[in-house]
Amino acid sequence: MSGRAKLTVFAALATLLTAWSLAPLVESAAWLLQAALLLAVQSAVGAGARRVPLARPLTVAAQVLVSLLVLAVLFGGKAGVGGSGLLDYLVSDFGALYGQGVQDVSEFAIPAPLTDGIRLLLVSGVLLIGLLVDVLAVTARTAAAAGLPLLALYSVAAGLSGGGEASWVSFLLAGSGYLMLLLAEGRDRLAQWGRVFGSAPREGVSAASGLGAGAGARATAPVRTGRRIGAVALGLALAVPAALPALGGGMLGARGDGDGGGSGPGGTISAVNPLVSLQSSLNAQDNRVVLKYRTNSPQQGEQYLRILALDEFNGVKWEASGRALTDVPERLPNPPGLGNPVRLSSTEVTTSVSAADTYSQRYLPMPYPATSVQIQGKWRFEPAGRTLVGDQLGRDRFQNAQGALYTVTSLLLRPTAQQLAAAPAPEQAVRAEYTKLPDNLPPVVGETARQVTQGSKDDYTRAVRLQDYFAVNGGFRYNTKTASGTGPQAVARFLADKEGFCVHFAFSMASMSRSLGIPARVAVGFTPGEKQSDGSVNVSMRDAHAWPELYFEGVGWTRFEPTPRSGLNVPEYARPQAPAAQPSAPAPLPSQNTAQPSAAPTRAEDCPPELKKLGECGGPVLKENASGGDGGPSATTVLGWAAAVSAVLGIPLLPMLWRGRLRARRLAARRVPEAWRELGDTAWDAGVPPDEALSPRRAAGRVVVLGRLEPDAAAAVHRVASAVERDLYAPPGAGSAYPELADDVLLARAGLLAGLGRVARLRALLLPRSAVRVSWAVSARWAALSAAASARTAPARLAAARLRTRLPLPLRGRG
Repeated sequence: MSGRAKLTVFAALATLLTAWSLAPLVESAAWLLQAALLLAVQSAVGAGARRVPLARPLTVAAQVLVSLLVLAVLFGGKAGVGGSGLLDYLVSDFGALYGQGVQDVSEFAIPAPLTDGIRLLLVSGVLLIGLLVDVLAVTARTAAAAGLPLLALYSVAAGLSGGGEASWVSFLLAGSGYLMLLLAEGRDRLAQWGRVFGSAPREGVSAASGLGAGAGARATAPVRTGRRIGAVALGLALAVPAALPALGGGMLGARGDGDGGGSGPGGTISAVNPLVSLQSSLNAQDNRVVLKYRTNSPQQGEQYLRILALDEFNGVKWEASGRALTDVPERLPNPPGLGNPVRLSSTEVTTSVSAADTYSQRYLPMPYPATSVQIQGKWRFEPAGRTLVGDQLGRDRFQNAQGALYTVTSLLLRPTAQQLAAAPAPEQAVRAEYTKLPDNLPPVVGETARQVTQGSKDDYTRAVRLQDYFAVNGGFRYNTKTASGTGPQAVARFLADKEGFCVHFAFSMASMSRSLGIPARVAVGFTPGEKQSDGSVNVSMRDAHAWPELYFEGVGWTRFEPTPRSGLNVPEYARPQAPAAQPSAPAPLPSQNTAQPSAAPTRAEDCPPELKKLGECGGPVLKENASGGDGGPSATTVLGWAAAVSAVLGIPLLPMLWRGRLRARRLAARRVPEAWRELGDTAWDAGVPPDEALSPRRAAGRVVVLGRLEPDAAAAVHRVASAVERDLYAPPGAGSAYPELADDVLLARAGLLAGLGRVARLRALLLPRSAVRVSWAVSARWAALSAAASARTAPARLAAARLRTRLPLPLRGRG
């Protein structure tokens, strides 16, 4: 294997070893094998282009073209944009998959599921880094500079993964790959220099290699020194960070199981946003059970397990505000805002919960409002949100719910529509805190809220109308693939697109409620789950949910359900047939009121179980594509496919077509030099390289011998060679051409092709070696243009040089 071929292999190997650092970012490392295969194809194309040889820009262009084609073939059509043409398949759909990958990266928590979009981003990113490394290390012969893209790849992976126990392994692999690349380049350079300075190599070692690679030989001093420096540097890079004290806090602090939190009475709960993992859970392909519970609640179907409340909208996202934590009391304080009439009519419920070993959330799922909790471990209580938070156990370690067994006593509240409608105004402190909205909230949010609730006489009626606007009569559709988005514009986009999942509905209803002066926040947790035959209830990842909570004085924080998803139970007090809500309801509501309770069962009768789990049975049915007729493909599609097939078939045939056109032009000229040049290129295509140092007669004999020509073809070659000699040495005016000149060239060509095997003959026809003249012609043309440009600018450069020589030189040493 040549030195450049070894460099190609080690460049690809260094890229793959560095790409291993991306493995912790996703749940599966299956993409690495695909990236390795595509990287091998890209490297092989580069090696073949350099062997031809092609100019450096053409080599890089060939690698980029082949990589894009392979990526388009592998990933095209997976985004499902719905087009039928080839451009839709390879371009539009391919680009949509890139966009989907970027969206998945922004929404999924680490480790993210290996979606098609994320797989495309990972594979194409590794190919891009591999291309840069190959260009720098092999094409440009600067392996040291190839460390920059490798460092960029490792830095991105390390920054996103946040370190961990496997980080030093990733660094060791990346560093080893880079050192091997440098060593391969060093060996190649030493082989080109000859013997290196130092002691002479022992027997059995080539003096030209300078590496002492023979049996029993030792590496020469520069090589040994380079190896030692690399080993010491790698060892220090691994050992020094472990010996230095850790940097905690701020952006440099490592991430634990949760986001902050302190121990002791003065600890606070920091902002946390679990909504990214929520969408990942809804889109997950598995249905892992994360919680099991038993309860004596008479309304188990309405018992949501609440994790925490997001009560602050800062203009970018909803999050939990920082609040003080306390020790968990034996009896939790009364829920805020709960009055005696509603509390006395409530029922105390006991729920025993078992968390799976794979569930490591720091926030404890509980029914709301809990009155007491019995659980082992270090937990803290946040009174405003009534949540239990895992305390800090050590450096970067926090208590979590993994494998926890606990019992929760809670209240089953049954407020009536009349109680909610007659609720007095909330306290000023509650209204001030829970109606805050960012200054940059789009006006359409408040305008839509006022339009939907126009004519309502109390906050309860406004809340029910907002809920029905999203869930019943607003034309919204449930779709877990929609981007969750951030910032105030996300709510405006959702109101315009009318498509999303529970996060969109909860955020939008909470924002619109606040715009109407109703205190609101967003709760995150799980829906009631699926009851088993033994009486227990299983809660899976698909049950993750978000819903708005609105505050009513005398009742407290009250759940509403705006998400139009089947399987979600709208609370009795929030159903639109409540007497307090009907007098001021808009005209469409009466018909919707009677249909809404029975909508899900009617739709579910013909809904497959898979769609029931996805929650796609309760929303409006997506209209079929109106443009899809039954008259077959359109003329544009047929022409597009025909053009694509012609291009796919024509590109491999371009060298053959070029040679055929050049041959016809040369023979049509009926000039001996052109015919001789065509004969030489034909022999080159058949594996007989040209030798310009030979005379025509000796060159003809060489073609006959190496081409193993039959007598007729051999005689034709000699006749053409004799015509060349007459053209070179005959007196002026003597004719050297003869009528059968073109026929003799074609006869010789047929004889050369007949002496080849099937594979070699196809190679000579489809990939003729003489096609390299195109590259030579382009290089020569470029050199001519460069020389002409240099000649035109020579007077200006000469004038500038003369001007510099006339300027006085600075005198040094004065003063």
